[in-house]
Amino acid sequence: MERFLPLARSLARRYSGGSEPLEDLEQVAYLALVRAVDGFDPARGTAFTSYAVPSIAGAIKRHFRDNGWSVRVPRDLQELALRVERISDELQAETGHAPTAAGIANRAGGGLGVEDVLEAREAFRALHSDSLDRPRGARDDDDDAASLLDTLGDADLEIGRAHDRAALGAVLDTLDERDRTIIHLYYQEELTQAEIGRRLGYSQMHVSRLLRQAVERLRLSAWEQEEKVLELMAADAA
Repeated sequence: MERFLPLARSLARRYSGGSEPLEDLEQVAYLALVRAVDGFDPARGTAFTSYAVPSIAGAIKRHFRDNGWSVRVPRDLQELALRVERISDELQAETGHAPTAAGIANRAGGGLGVEDVLEAREAFRALHSDSLDRPRGARDDDDDAASLLDTLGDADLEIGRAHDRAALGAVLDTLDERDRTIIHLYYQEELTQAEIGRRLGYSQMHVSRLLRQAVERLRLSAWEQEEKVLELMAADAA
């Protein structure tokens, strides 16, 4: 235990910098080291580090997966998000600049696509969240600084929702039946992506991609319609 405690600390620091305190990660690593010592069989002829490193790293990842996420994310997507973040850090250290999604996908291999990388990056944002009571000033200990909650007004949200529904109805016909159904189930019936997947026979990840693509097509369609309106207004003014 004394010999390999520095190894456990090193693995804990590798995953630090997020919402989980380093001390908590070190405790997880130490307990995993104890279990690795108990479970290691010297008779197999392998080095202890070959057994201990994946055991400790796996325990830290499970800790993040089960305790560190601010928003509930499917377990396979959590693991992919952590993997993509690790590869991104490796590439940035090698090249000196932020890697592209294509670069991460190429490094990862195994059939991982650009869309998968983008979805994993979005999921990784769920690992961190700020409290509404946190001061918005430069210093967190500034008691006089206004919090995010203080900046929220009492505007009638239904006005914006009514505008969104009207705008959505104007461009929804530009989508095919499948995409219209997904948009309807997600935004109007308020089903989760997993519930939509079970209803339509798709995986949650596939529904997420289809939903993102449909929203992007709606955005482009709305932009094109707005451009046409502006052209007509310009023509009338002339």
